[in-house]
Amino acid sequence: MLRLAINGYGRIGRCLLRALHESPLRERMAVVAINEPADLESIVHLTRYDSTHGRFHLPVEEREGGLRIDGQPIAVSHGNTPEAVDWAALDVDLLLECSGRYADRSGIDRFLAAGVPRVLVSNPMRNAEQADATVVYGVNETALHCDARIVSNASCTTNCVVPLLHLLLDDPGIEAAVITAVHSAMNDQPLQDGYHRTDLRRTRSALQSIIPVSTGLGRGVERLLPALSGRIQAHHLRVPTLNVSAMELCLQLRRDATAEEINRRLQNAAAGPLAGVLSFTERPHASCDFNHDPHSCIVDGTQTRVTGRLLRLMAWFDNEWGFANRMLDVAECWSRNWVKETA
Repeated sequence: MLRLAINGYGRIGRCLLRALHESPLRERMAVVAINEPADLESIVHLTRYDSTHGRFHLPVEEREGGLRIDGQPIAVSHGNTPEAVDWAALDVDLLLECSGRYADRSGIDRFLAAGVPRVLVSNPMRNAEQADATVVYGVNETALHCDARIVSNASCTTNCVVPLLHLLLDDPGIEAAVITAVHSAMNDQPLQDGYHRTDLRRTRSALQSIIPVSTGLGRGVERLLPALSGRIQAHHLRVPTLNVSAMELCLQLRRDATAEEINRRLQNAAAGPLAGVLSFTERPHASCDFNHDPHSCIVDGTQTRVTGRLLRLMAWFDNEWGFANRMLDVAECWSRNWVKETA
C-alpha cells in the first residue's frame, strides 16, 4: 500500500482525497497525512461538503486531532513551512504538494530535507530543469524513473492540450498553434473588486467580467513537445463559472485535412491508447455536463472545423477533477518503478 501525504488542502488537495476514494487505486494507495494551516473544524467541514462536487460519499469524522474516513485514520498537521512537520515520523512514500507555494527546486528540496522521500508537485516548475521530470500522463509517463525525487504534474491546461497536440504532431503535422484557455474563476480572484498583488485585471470581480490573465501554457507545451518550440502562442481568459473549462486550439497544419479525418483520429485514440485520459463526444453539451469528469480532455467533435490547412478544435475539461485524477495516475505509475527497483 503506497502511503501518500497531501501538503496544501485546497481545491486540488481535497479533490485528490475524494478522487482516490472513488477510484480503484484506493486498493493500492492511501492518504495517511494532510498538512494544512487551516483549523481542523474547517478541514473536516470542507471534506464533508463541497459546493462543486457535492457531499463526500463516505463517513467523515474528526478523531484524535485528525480525520477518519470510513474508519481509516488520516493524521492532520498545521505547519506553515516544510520544516514544521515531522514527515519522517509519518512514514510517507510520496508527498503530493498542492499548496501552489513552491515552484522552484530550492522550495521543494526543503520537503526532502524534512524527511519526505519524493514529491509530486501540482503545478509546473519555473524552469523545466528544476524537476527531475514533468509528466503529462498519457504522453510521457515513461519519463518517470525510480531515481527521481521531484516530479511536476504540469498544469490542468497542459494536461488537456498536450495529448491532442501529440496525436497530431507527426501527421497531419503542426506548423503553428494558437491556443485559448477559457477557464473557470479561481481563488486568486475576488468576488467583489479588491486588491491583487501582481495583476490589476485580477483586482476585478470574478463574478462580473471575462478577465484576460497571463499564462505559461505555451512554455509548458514547448517543454513537453520541443518540436513546437517557437511555434505556439497561448492566451487565457477567466470566466464567471465555478468549474469546468474549455480549450480552443487553432492549428496551422502541414497538409490538407478534413474535419471527419481529424475527428476519426481523435475518437480512435479516445477508445484506444488514450482511454481514460482522452474522451470524445458529438452531443450538444454545455460546460456543466463535464463537472466531475475524470478525463484530462473531452474533444467536442461538433466544434471541429477545417479550412484548407487551418484546423480549429474545442475540448472541455474539469480543471479540478480531471487534474486530480491524473496526479493519482502519475503517483501510481511512478510507484511501480520503485517496486521494480526494490525487487
